[in-house]
Amino acid sequence: MAFRVVGRRLLRSKLLPMFTPAYTLHSHATSFGFKEVNEEEKSQLVGNVFTKVASNYDIMNDLMSGGLHRLWKDRLVSKLSPFPGMKHLDVAGGTGDVAFRILETINSVNRRAIEDTLEDDLQRETQIYVCDINPNMLDVGKKRAQQRGLGDQGSLIWVEGDAEKLNFEDDSMDGYTIAFGIRNVTHIEKVLAEAYRVLKKGGRFLCLELSHVEAPVFKQLYDYYSFSVIPVVGELVAGDRDSYQYLVESVRRFPPQEVFASMIADAGFQKVEYENLVGGVVAIHSGVKF
Repeated sequence: MAFRVVGRRLLRSKLLPMFTPAYTLHSHATSFGFKEVNEEEKSQLVGNVFTKVASNYDIMNDLMSGGLHRLWKDRLVSKLSPFPGMKHLDVAGGTGDVAFRILETINSVNRRAIEDTLEDDLQRETQIYVCDINPNMLDVGKKRAQQRGLGDQGSLIWVEGDAEKLNFEDDSMDGYTIAFGIRNVTHIEKVLAEAYRVLKKGGRFLCLELSHVEAPVFKQLYDYYSFSVIPVVGELVAGDRDSYQYLVESVRRFPPQEVFASMIADAGFQKVEYENLVGGVVAIHSGVKF
């Protein structure tokens, strides 16, 4: 179900007293799961987590979501509506899952264009930048690209970079996606500001993230699964309980759907809305830069 944000300041004033995410802590502290840490520590701690999980990232995603993460990413890309010649930035996308889907969608459009002899679009260059702060995750993505026969695709550009301080020019991107990454940053507002800065006018921001379940019975089941099952699976499959314990806790510290939508609007985006999937287990937020 999609929700269009109206009266975001009033909405935030009602919801913030019930919620204490990292950005409400004092100025030099933030959250790492349920722990309070110095801001300087968080990026290193999160980096350690993703360095540990990189080699098992794909199999653990399948196990934790029952394979549903593939459908969620398909939905994200379908909402993006990729087109030939677009310049797109996928942030925190080191393993390439979203970038591959975007490129494959564009290639299918290209094939239809060839059949229709619409060659003008084919003369424009498609560039998909995969940006991730963790080099281990990027290595996984590059290997997967080779396995999929996309390793020599000039359209895929791998960049090590920080979502809070992107090394891209203003007004340079047609689209921006971030999937399961924004809850791990230290300053959500900085990430949103950077997304707004690099997008062209008319450019779209889309964020796929684990979110908050509202139905009481479903929430109880989801909480049990999250805290009692996922860390155990992480220990059995990846030999790393602590990293998956953090990943579960980080979801609970992430802003609820309405608050996050309000933050996106405050960053300057318009037409901000979100779609809950699986009852709010995940949500896709979107906005447009005008």
